[in-house]
Amino acid sequence: MRLFPGASGSRLPSPLLSLPRAKPRCVPAASSACRAASSSATGATSDGGARKPWLFVGLGNPGKVYQGTRHNVGFEMIDAIAEAEGVSMSSMQFKAMVGKGRIGDAPIMLAKPQTFMNASGESVGQMVSYFKIPLNQVVVMYDDLDLPFAKLRLLPKGGHGGHNGMRSIINHLKQSRDFPRLRIGIGRPPGKMDPANFVLRPFTKKEQEELDFAFHRGLEAVRIMVLEGFNKSATYVNTAQSSEMLNR
Repeated sequence: MRLFPGASGSRLPSPLLSLPRAKPRCVPAASSACRAASSSATGATSDGGARKPWLFVGLGNPGKVYQGTRHNVGFEMIDAIAEAEGVSMSSMQFKAMVGKGRIGDAPIMLAKPQTFMNASGESVGQMVSYFKIPLNQVVVMYDDLDLPFAKLRLLPKGGHGGHNGMRSIINHLKQSRDFPRLRIGIGRPPGKMDPANFVLRPFTKKEQEELDFAFHRGLEAVRIMVLEGFNKSATYVNTAQSSEMLNR
């Protein structure tokens, strides 16, 4: 089975194999309105200064024992983006595996904290502070028991919802909840199974196929967010899934 470079064993979602890298959606002769939208979407400063990168953080636990489990879908989402956009995840910074690259002409950073899930905020807080990234450009991707399996939900802000990784991040961002998050549904545990055990279960082959479609959608959502803004991305993620699921 093919692996992501620098991903230490994460599976490559098959629908992403042939996806081209994103290109800017505004052509050189675009109107001033299009240029302004692109500038806003990619984090350019109003005084013409350097753009702040988008920081996409996937949550999970390091180590082979956790690979391919439900609690690590945030890691796998980051690996999917890295593979599709040609970003190497080989650097270790701020207690995280980090990769830097671009989508179109917008700078991005991808991160997988290696602190274990419950201490994710130690890594994220340091990166946000060091690179002075605006919180509306810090996007956290993580597993969610309260969403149906493989369903995505993109929100501009919110609480931790009982997720310990998100709880840690909020604590290390001075209790701010004003940062976007991409929730990746893993469904509820069957019967009376303890959720703590359920999130560490691996996926069946059928589930992995469904999850691959979710990663494909998540990748496109990231591209839209960076190139056209959060609102368009949220519309794509939150309204397009029902019909897609029915047409499979």
